[in-house]
Amino acid sequence: MSNCLVAQSGGPTSVINATVAGVVKANQMNPYYDKVYGGLNGIEGILQERFVDLTNMSDEENVILRQTPSSALGSCRYKLKRDNKADFESLFNILDKYNIETMFYTGGNDSMDTVAALSEYAKEHNITKHRFVGCPKTVDNDLIITDHCPGFASAAKFIATTALQTWLDVNVYTRQEVFILETMGRDAGWLAASACLSGVVDILCLPETPFDKDIFLKQVKKCIDEKNKCYIVISEGCKYADGTYIAAGQAKNDGFGHAMLGGAGQAVKEIILEAGVASRAKVQDLSTAQRCFAVQQSLVDVTESFQLGMSAHMRSCDKTFTGKMVGLVRKDVPEYDVDFIAVDAIEVANQVKGFPQEWIKPNYQGISEEAVKYLEPLIKGSPTVYYKDGVPAYVKPYYMR
Repeated sequence: MSNCLVAQSGGPTSVINATVAGVVKANQMNPYYDKVYGGLNGIEGILQERFVDLTNMSDEENVILRQTPSSALGSCRYKLKRDNKADFESLFNILDKYNIETMFYTGGNDSMDTVAALSEYAKEHNITKHRFVGCPKTVDNDLIITDHCPGFASAAKFIATTALQTWLDVNVYTRQEVFILETMGRDAGWLAASACLSGVVDILCLPETPFDKDIFLKQVKKCIDEKNKCYIVISEGCKYADGTYIAAGQAKNDGFGHAMLGGAGQAVKEIILEAGVASRAKVQDLSTAQRCFAVQQSLVDVTESFQLGMSAHMRSCDKTFTGKMVGLVRKDVPEYDVDFIAVDAIEVANQVKGFPQEWIKPNYQGISEEAVKYLEPLIKGSPTVYYKDGVPAYVKPYYMR
């Protein structure tokens, strides 16, 4: 028999570890592989032969792993470039050394490109003993083909809850006030849009809708005139018609060449105050909290993430299964349910699924009822949370052991 390897890449989520738990549990139930290795810090760590043996993980650790936020195996922003033959040669030699037949890679667009690139290299060099399987995750929910990405629903639930709670806080005073909630979402507005599930959002600014200063200020003034308050949600990737980010603070690119953003909320605050349409404005940037607040996981989300890992393992028993990503499609039935599917990773790689234009109301007025119907089932339910000494129990990250 051979071994398998599971690793994580890109930005963490609050349920990414449930996919790892699913792969491990599936192999315990159907021991197709002798060992299940965890690769520490993605491709970067694999190239350094940094592995941990997950094969005999206890039932208790498996359950706690599912509620552990962030990437328990560690992550990376390492770009595996097709013209860097040295990396490919090193990686395949390492797979040979550890007798690894299948590599499961959990990540977003760029991670699916890694799965595709490794599969292409194997095919070009007539290598059939190593296979590569992608498992999607991203809070941005911007992968095409799959109905939604594990990780998004829990972040959406946190954002909608935070919007409702902060709105209640804003309204305790009679004074005039604008509250601005900034979410992640460099290229797609799924996270910001999910705040509308709270029912309290007055103005919604998404990357898919060019920012028009005059229209925006007109809407803010209208809210202030009518109720002395205005609740705004803005995505970090909000931009002007010419493509310039509204974000006040743009940092250097990450390892994949993507802009690292921050400050969109502060930018619109300054626009509002300078225009004089409101006398007071406050900004709440959700930052890292929206992707790691695991105490409020969506039960649907963590369950699907775990099942996706199990599905990926099951499909890998087919020795022709490589270069694929396991995704989800929504069943056309009255009660929400999904099927797990497999698509070529190259079809998903380096593409972005934006929030549908037809779901966006004009003049920053929120989202359509169809969008609400899409989002609502994803945030349903809460898993049992296990505690230790008054705080949630977590698995100690494997890269810290």
